[in-house]
Amino acid sequence: MSDKVLIIVGDASETLDTLYPFYRLQEAGFEPVVAGPHRGPFQMVMHEVKPGWTITKEWEGYTIEAKIAFSEIVPEEYAGIMISGGRAPEYIRYDEHLVEATRWFVENGKPVASVCHGVEILAYADCVRGRRMATVPKCKFDLEVCGGIFVDDACVVDGNIVSGRTYHDNGRYFGPFVKMLEEARLGAQVG
Repeated sequence: MSDKVLIIVGDASETLDTLYPFYRLQEAGFEPVVAGPHRGPFQMVMHEVKPGWTITKEWEGYTIEAKIAFSEIVPEEYAGIMISGGRAPEYIRYDEHLVEATRWFVENGKPVASVCHGVEILAYADCVRGRRMATVPKCKFDLEVCGGIFVDDACVVDGNIVSGRTYHDNGRYFGPFVKMLEEARLGAQVG
Protein backbone atom coordinates (compact mmCIF):
# COMPACT_ATOMS: atom_id res chain seq x y z
CA MET A 1 0.00 0.00 0.00
CA SER A 2 1.17 3.51 -0.78
CA ASP A 3 2.02 5.95 1.98
CA LYS A 4 1.12 8.89 -0.26
CA VAL A 5 -1.96 10.97 0.59
CA LEU A 6 -3.39 13.64 -1.70
CA ILE A 7 -4.10 17.13 -0.39
CA ILE A 8 -6.41 19.06 -2.71
CA VAL A 9 -5.79 22.80 -3.07
CA GLY A 10 -6.37 25.81 -5.30
CA ASP A 11 -5.95 29.54 -4.93
CA ALA A 12 -7.68 30.67 -1.71
CA SER A 13 -7.36 27.33 0.09
CA GLU A 14 -7.42 28.07 3.81
CA THR A 15 -3.91 28.06 5.28
CA LEU A 16 -4.67 26.19 8.52
CA ASP A 17 -7.07 23.79 6.76
CA THR A 18 -4.12 22.83 4.56
CA LEU A 19 -0.90 23.09 6.55
CA TYR A 20 -2.10 21.28 9.68
CA PRO A 21 -2.98 18.16 7.64
CA PHE A 22 0.22 18.49 5.57
CA TYR A 23 2.49 18.33 8.62
CA ARG A 24 0.29 15.94 10.59
CA LEU A 25 0.49 13.41 7.72
CA GLN A 26 4.28 13.68 7.73
CA GLU A 27 4.34 13.18 11.49
CA ALA A 28 2.32 9.97 11.04
CA GLY A 29 4.73 8.61 8.43
CA PHE A 30 2.69 9.46 5.33
CA GLU A 31 3.81 11.49 2.33
CA PRO A 32 1.46 14.40 1.60
CA VAL A 33 1.21 15.12 -2.12
CA VAL A 34 -0.33 18.49 -2.91
CA ALA A 35 -2.50 18.51 -6.06
CA GLY A 36 -3.97 21.58 -7.74
CA PRO A 37 -5.54 22.60 -11.05
CA HIS A 38 -1.96 22.74 -12.39
CA ARG A 39 1.54 22.23 -11.02
CA GLY A 40 2.99 25.25 -9.28
CA PRO A 41 2.38 27.65 -6.42
CA PHE A 42 -1.07 28.47 -5.03
CA GLN A 43 -1.90 31.40 -2.78
CA MET A 44 -3.55 30.29 0.45
CA VAL A 45 -5.64 32.57 2.69
CA MET A 46 -6.48 32.90 6.37
CA HIS A 47 -10.08 33.22 7.49
CA GLU A 48 -11.58 34.56 10.69
CA VAL A 49 -14.89 35.99 11.78
CA LYS A 50 -13.77 39.08 13.67
CA PRO A 51 -15.70 40.24 16.76
CA GLY A 52 -18.65 42.33 15.63
CA TRP A 53 -18.50 40.95 12.07
CA THR A 54 -21.17 38.71 10.59
CA ILE A 55 -19.05 37.54 7.64
CA THR A 56 -15.60 36.02 7.30
CA LYS A 57 -12.60 38.32 6.92
CA GLU A 58 -9.83 37.07 4.67
CA TRP A 59 -6.09 37.75 4.57
CA GLU A 60 -3.31 36.37 2.38
CA GLY A 61 -1.63 33.35 3.90
CA TYR A 62 1.35 31.32 2.79
CA THR A 63 1.75 29.83 -0.66
CA ILE A 64 1.92 26.09 -1.26
CA GLU A 65 3.37 24.21 -4.20
CA ALA A 66 1.19 21.70 -6.05
CA LYS A 67 3.49 18.86 -7.07
CA ILE A 68 0.90 17.40 -9.45
CA ALA A 69 -2.07 18.65 -11.44
CA PHE A 70 -5.55 17.16 -11.02
CA SER A 71 -5.18 15.68 -14.52
CA GLU A 72 -2.14 13.71 -13.30
CA ILE A 73 -3.87 12.01 -10.34
CA VAL A 74 -3.78 8.22 -10.50
CA PRO A 75 -5.98 7.38 -7.49
CA GLU A 76 -4.63 3.84 -7.08
CA GLU A 77 -1.24 5.35 -6.16
CA TYR A 78 -2.61 6.99 -2.99
CA ALA A 79 -3.73 5.79 0.42
CA GLY A 80 -6.32 8.54 0.79
CA ILE A 81 -7.39 12.07 -0.06
CA MET A 82 -7.72 15.22 2.05
CA ILE A 83 -9.89 18.03 0.67
CA SER A 84 -8.90 21.38 2.13
CA GLY A 85 -11.31 24.24 2.74
CA GLY A 86 -11.24 27.94 2.05
CA ARG A 87 -12.82 29.44 -1.05
CA ALA A 88 -10.88 27.23 -3.48
CA PRO A 89 -13.40 24.34 -3.54
CA GLU A 90 -16.08 26.67 -4.90
CA TYR A 91 -13.98 27.07 -8.05
CA ILE A 92 -12.03 23.84 -8.43
CA ARG A 93 -15.03 21.52 -7.91
CA TYR A 94 -15.84 21.77 -11.62
CA ASP A 95 -12.55 20.17 -12.70
CA GLU A 96 -13.52 16.85 -14.32
CA HIS A 97 -10.27 15.14 -13.23
CA LEU A 98 -10.77 16.17 -9.61
CA VAL A 99 -14.40 15.01 -9.67
CA GLU A 100 -13.38 11.64 -11.13
CA ALA A 101 -10.62 11.14 -8.53
CA THR A 102 -12.89 12.18 -5.66
CA ARG A 103 -15.54 9.67 -6.73
CA TRP A 104 -12.90 6.94 -7.00
CA PHE A 105 -11.73 7.41 -3.40
CA VAL A 106 -15.26 7.46 -2.01
CA GLU A 107 -16.52 4.52 -4.09
CA ASN A 108 -13.44 2.39 -3.35
CA GLY A 109 -13.68 2.89 0.41
CA LYS A 110 -10.37 4.74 0.69
CA PRO A 111 -9.98 7.25 3.56
CA VAL A 112 -11.39 10.67 2.66
CA ALA A 113 -11.09 13.82 4.81
CA SER A 114 -12.96 17.06 4.23
CA VAL A 115 -12.96 20.30 6.16
CA CYS A 116 -14.93 23.50 5.79
CA HIS A 117 -15.75 24.25 2.11
CA GLY A 118 -14.17 20.95 1.03
CA VAL A 119 -17.68 19.52 1.14
CA GLU A 120 -18.44 21.51 -2.03
CA ILE A 121 -16.18 19.17 -4.01
CA LEU A 122 -17.71 16.03 -2.51
CA ALA A 123 -21.22 17.42 -3.09
CA TYR A 124 -20.56 18.33 -6.72
CA ALA A 125 -19.04 14.86 -7.28
CA ASP A 126 -22.30 13.34 -5.96
CA CYS A 127 -20.53 11.67 -3.02
CA VAL A 128 -22.60 13.01 -0.10
CA ARG A 129 -26.02 11.47 -0.76
CA GLY A 130 -27.21 9.94 2.53
CA ARG A 131 -23.92 10.78 4.28
CA ARG A 132 -23.66 12.58 7.60
CA MET A 133 -21.01 15.30 7.40
CA ALA A 134 -19.67 18.31 9.23
CA THR A 135 -18.92 21.49 7.34
CA VAL A 136 -18.88 25.19 7.99
CA PRO A 137 -22.55 26.20 8.51
CA LYS A 138 -22.56 28.44 5.42
CA CYS A 139 -21.99 25.29 3.30
CA LYS A 140 -24.90 23.44 4.90
CA PHE A 141 -27.05 24.19 1.83
CA ASP A 142 -24.45 22.73 -0.58
CA LEU A 143 -24.41 19.53 1.45
CA GLU A 144 -28.16 19.20 1.94
CA VAL A 145 -29.23 20.12 -1.61
CA CYS A 146 -27.03 17.24 -2.81
CA GLY A 147 -28.62 14.77 -0.39
CA GLY A 148 -26.19 14.93 2.53
CA ILE A 149 -27.02 15.35 6.22
CA PHE A 150 -25.49 18.34 8.02
CA VAL A 151 -24.08 17.66 11.49
CA ASP A 152 -22.78 20.61 13.52
CA ASP A 153 -19.94 18.75 15.22
CA ALA A 154 -16.14 18.92 15.32
CA CYS A 155 -15.74 15.43 13.86
CA VAL A 156 -18.14 13.30 11.89
CA VAL A 157 -17.17 9.87 10.59
CA ASP A 158 -19.54 8.26 8.09
CA GLY A 159 -18.07 5.19 6.45
CA ASN A 160 -14.78 6.21 4.84
CA ILE A 161 -15.43 9.97 5.04
CA VAL A 162 -14.16 12.01 8.01
CA SER A 163 -15.21 15.66 8.18
CA GLY A 164 -14.79 18.76 10.32
CA ARG A 165 -16.39 22.20 10.26
CA THR A 166 -13.37 24.54 10.12
CA TYR A 167 -9.69 24.66 11.07
CA HIS A 168 -10.87 25.08 14.67
CA ASP A 169 -11.72 21.36 14.46
CA ASN A 170 -8.28 20.23 13.18
CA GLY A 171 -7.42 18.60 16.50
CA ARG A 172 -10.73 16.69 16.52
CA TYR A 173 -11.37 15.40 13.00
CA PHE A 174 -7.87 14.87 11.62
CA GLY A 175 -6.76 12.25 14.17
CA PRO A 176 -9.57 9.86 13.15
CA PHE A 177 -8.58 10.33 9.48
CA VAL A 178 -4.95 9.46 10.28
CA LYS A 179 -6.16 6.45 12.28
CA MET A 180 -8.18 5.31 9.26
CA LEU A 181 -5.06 5.61 7.07
CA GLU A 182 -2.96 3.70 9.63
CA GLU A 183 -5.55 0.91 9.89
CA ALA A 184 -5.63 0.59 6.08
CA ARG A 185 -1.82 0.45 6.00
CA LEU A 186 -1.74 -2.20 8.72
CA GLY A 187 -4.45 -4.20 6.93
CA ALA A 188 -2.42 -4.09 3.70
CA GLN A 189 0.70 -5.31 5.55
CA VAL A 190 -1.17 -8.18 7.23
CA GLY A 191 -3.10 -9.13 4.06
